[in-house]
Amino acid sequence: MVHNAAVIGGGVIGAGWIARFLHNGVNVAVFDPAPDAKQKIDVVLANAALAAKKLSDAPPRTPGKLNFFDTIEQAVVDAELIVEAVPEQLELKRSVYSQVESAADSKALVASSTSGILPTKLQEKMQHPERLLVAHPFNPVYLLPLVELVGGEQTSSRTIERAKEIYKDLGMHPLHVRKEIEAFIADRLLEAVWREALWLVKDEVATTEEIDDAIRYGFGLRWAQMGLFETYRIAGGEKGMRHFIAQFGPCLKWPWTKLMDVPELDDELTDKIASQSDQQSGRYSIGDLERIRDENLVGILRVLEKNNWGAGKTLKDYEAKLNAEIEEK
Repeated sequence: MVHNAAVIGGGVIGAGWIARFLHNGVNVAVFDPAPDAKQKIDVVLANAALAAKKLSDAPPRTPGKLNFFDTIEQAVVDAELIVEAVPEQLELKRSVYSQVESAADSKALVASSTSGILPTKLQEKMQHPERLLVAHPFNPVYLLPLVELVGGEQTSSRTIERAKEIYKDLGMHPLHVRKEIEAFIADRLLEAVWREALWLVKDEVATTEEIDDAIRYGFGLRWAQMGLFETYRIAGGEKGMRHFIAQFGPCLKWPWTKLMDVPELDDELTDKIASQSDQQSGRYSIGDLERIRDENLVGILRVLEKNNWGAGKTLKDYEAKLNAEIEEK
């Protein structure tokens, strides 16, 4: 278990990490130069606290302590895990690692929250590149259990194994992406759906709301608990996946997709998407949408937990660990 962590960058993802750490009894040192960083983080922490009360019946751990620091060097001195959650700019991230290494313990893990930059590129100029990996989470970090772990060419196997243990202890599902690839696994899948959605809006086949409805009232519900391949296995009937591929495989040659082509996000398409999005959701503030999202996610996770399935199994295992800790005391 990690007792002290540092988070560099307190945006949406960084704040989500802070919330998950604190809820699990981890002390967090934060560096973010933005003048309103603390206020924005406080909003995320409030949302996370509300969700945590509804998510689990297990006795919570004693919350960690939160401290803000004026420099990266001050923030990382005592950290066993250092989370980098700054904007997706390679040189900015490398600059952060340089400052981290000037003050952090050489054994501290450095985990980038990047959604697509290869860890080999991130670690090129580090003194201890073996301790860097990508730990890519999903928003909201304090609720969604998936974290993609990706090592670079110089990342040690020990770093990956330590990271697996750490994130499991935080109630997460660490998915080791064994082959280094841009955007990893989940974002590559999301990008494919996003490209198709952009074409459907541009070609006026569907509005943003209609596309979202197609997902949330249909296959999105199946994906939430079985993913893609297991869903299609069922579609193949008693003969399973082999039959499904034989039956529907030829469809892949039909002109159903513009996957390899991307519409230009010019002013016209941007205005169309933005105006449709405003019409769809403009009656809610972003804060309202975040709370609605969290309520729905808690409900889905609790049902999956009851069935010991998918992300619910991760939650059930985490609760069992919390209950065991209380019994040991």
